[in-house]
Amino acid sequence: MPSEIISIESLGKRYAIRHQDARGHAVGYQRLSEELVTLARAPFRALAARLGRPFRGVPSAEARTTEEFWALRDVSFTVQEGAVLGIIGRNGAGKSTLLKILSRITEPTEGRVTIAGRVASLLEVGTGFHPELSGRENVHLNGAILGMTRAEIRRKFDEIVGFADVERFLDTPVKQYSSGMYVRLAFAVAAHLEPEILIVDEVLAVGDAEFQRKCLGKMGDVARDGRTVIFVSHNMDAVTALCTTAIVLEGGRNTEAMKPADAVARYLAGCLEMGSVPLRDRPRDQALTQAPILTSIRIKTEGGQDGVVPAGGGVEFDLELNNFRKFPGLQVGLILSNMLGQRVAVFQSLVNSNLVLPGADHARVRCSVSSLPMVPDTYRVDLALWDGYQVVERVEQAATLTVVFRDLFGTGRLPVRGHGYFALPARWTVE
Repeated sequence: MPSEIISIESLGKRYAIRHQDARGHAVGYQRLSEELVTLARAPFRALAARLGRPFRGVPSAEARTTEEFWALRDVSFTVQEGAVLGIIGRNGAGKSTLLKILSRITEPTEGRVTIAGRVASLLEVGTGFHPELSGRENVHLNGAILGMTRAEIRRKFDEIVGFADVERFLDTPVKQYSSGMYVRLAFAVAAHLEPEILIVDEVLAVGDAEFQRKCLGKMGDVARDGRTVIFVSHNMDAVTALCTTAIVLEGGRNTEAMKPADAVARYLAGCLEMGSVPLRDRPRDQALTQAPILTSIRIKTEGGQDGVVPAGGGVEFDLELNNFRKFPGLQVGLILSNMLGQRVAVFQSLVNSNLVLPGADHARVRCSVSSLPMVPDTYRVDLALWDGYQVVERVEQAATLTVVFRDLFGTGRLPVRGHGYFALPARWTVE
């Protein structure tokens, strides 16, 4: 019988969030006289805290502008040795915080985590890589950081480089690598550590289809060797295909472990419910904690019905952005995916129109697509902002777009769901 390799009991992680206005000033900013009074009372407040007594004076400026936020609360589950556990949930659900705690990067505020075995984590692209060092040097550096011995790295070096497919660029500084090359090399090092537990966060979001298949295959090999995999992804097909069990994180709390298909169904139902929430109130990933930048989206279509477009019709995505003065050179990305999280099309302001936004307090941005020859289905719209170095803000399920039937080819027929994503014209002849 498999034994427990991970046990989590009543886990919680609390953060303190300081609020700022659009100019970076703390909300609740006080006059100089009030700040001087606050400073004068600080020693008495500290003494009261040491004695365990309440201080009845005016709260400090920090207390007035700081809010407690629980990223995780009362999370409890166990993982059996050799299992492949999928963790799914929307942005802000607590997935990344949970993985950082399991990887011993972040300390929990409360609760208990017991791990029996060596852990290898791939949480972010190129974590532990030095940009000025070559790929060869970073394999040795990153392997050492992950706990591999020199002999182990030398023995597996050729296999790591071959898996990552970066032989030609092995002696090139990794700062010149594309994001795909970065993640291939990072994944190759982590996957060849031969840990008892492999933790993977969204590795399939970067890289071509062939490399994604190699990643899935490698994780499958790890599981078949009796080792444990914890896999976080927004690709629901990958979760269903790879995982033996799954949990859903919702608002920092977890569901019971269930079959992957049941977990995916629950997650998708929650995504559809989120459609009625205004964009400014949606959960999001941010490089810095601040007021939302992406605050509004409206989809105008040829058919005249917002969010519904006939196959082959034109569509306009109107976005409203605020509070991005501190991010000059901002690029806007719009991703269309099916409801299982598989990417269908990506539109980028820099790639499509050589457009970047100067830092500003407010802007309206329009992405116009003259023809969208997609198969009838419901697609989700994800939004991302990028400053050239990092993702500044990302919102999943910002909106949905429904493509409906139209006699696009004059035959009375159109490809249906499951026959690819695009209805492209072709001419058939016979002799």
